[in-house]
Amino acid sequence: MDARRPWIGYASAAALAGACTVAGLAMRPRFDIVNIAMVYLLAVVVVALKFSRGAAVACAALCVAAFDFVFVPPQGTFTVADVQYLLTFSIMLAVALVVSHLLARGREESEARAAAALEAETERVRSTLLASISHDLRTPLAVLTGASSTLAEEGARLPAAEREALARSIYGQARELSEQVDKVLQMTRLESGAIALERDWASLAEIAGTVLRRLSDRLATHRVLVEVPADLPLVRVDAALVDQALANLLDNAARHTPPGTLVRVRARVEGDGIAVSVEDFGGGLDARDLERVFAKFQRGGHEAPGSGMGLGLAICRAIVRLHGGRAWAEAVPGGGIAFRFTLPVEPPPRAPAEDEAA
Repeated sequence: MDARRPWIGYASAAALAGACTVAGLAMRPRFDIVNIAMVYLLAVVVVALKFSRGAAVACAALCVAAFDFVFVPPQGTFTVADVQYLLTFSIMLAVALVVSHLLARGREESEARAAAALEAETERVRSTLLASISHDLRTPLAVLTGASSTLAEEGARLPAAEREALARSIYGQARELSEQVDKVLQMTRLESGAIALERDWASLAEIAGTVLRRLSDRLATHRVLVEVPADLPLVRVDAALVDQALANLLDNAARHTPPGTLVRVRARVEGDGIAVSVEDFGGGLDARDLERVFAKFQRGGHEAPGSGMGLGLAICRAIVRLHGGRAWAEAVPGGGIAFRFTLPVEPPPRAPAEDEAA
């Protein structure tokens, strides 16, 4: 039922009443008048199922009028010679009202269940967010408090090297807090549709290079292998968002694998798109976790406490879906895990010289 265009229901009621009249005229030579009444009753039920109560009542009235005028003796008038047809008319109207009432009640119950489910999901996300904040932000807050209080109370008596270490610790934990808050805000914007893509032609090799340089400190203890050909086709994407999607995958590998782990970044043409993957060989995931890790506030079973709020992969998938691609995880031989995503490739723009020549 389209609540924005209620006239469709009334138009359908008139059309079905007319169609039933045509069908009844075709049936009259071989069928009893009671069977023709059933055809009209079927039209009433169909309109009651598909449209509003008003449309169903209108259909019942039109069907009664058409049936009375064309088929009920004396034909060609609205006079009813036999009182039994009044019962037929009453049944048509009652069916319209009962079916419409049942459907309206069913819709109300369905909407109530949907609202209850949404409220429950909202409450679950709120509770999970609060639990994640209290669990994953407690450590950096404790470090910030301890290091800053030490500097404030004993900074003048501490050696320069120790003061520098405390300052670096404060900076690192503050950056960690800022990143976690940014992820919560970005996930909110992605889910609300507040982010509009600013597409332009970009090179995945350049995006990967920028991300790797930015995360060089975080990946310093890992062995990073890059297999991103410079001659890959250009992609028309929001480069800043794709940069973030790839950075989240690399940050995920840096956080959740031990030092010395091989992390491989790959990109290649697959079909009508480009497949990008970040593979690490730090132990892998259980099969049941391969999809679950992309959910908000979820982490794989092997991840340590304090390893983040579980939003990085969810953000990556949301960004990729905005671009018309898909993101998933799969096991790789050797006890590793690969996080992959695809981006569609569009025909490249023609150079100005080609346009002039054409």
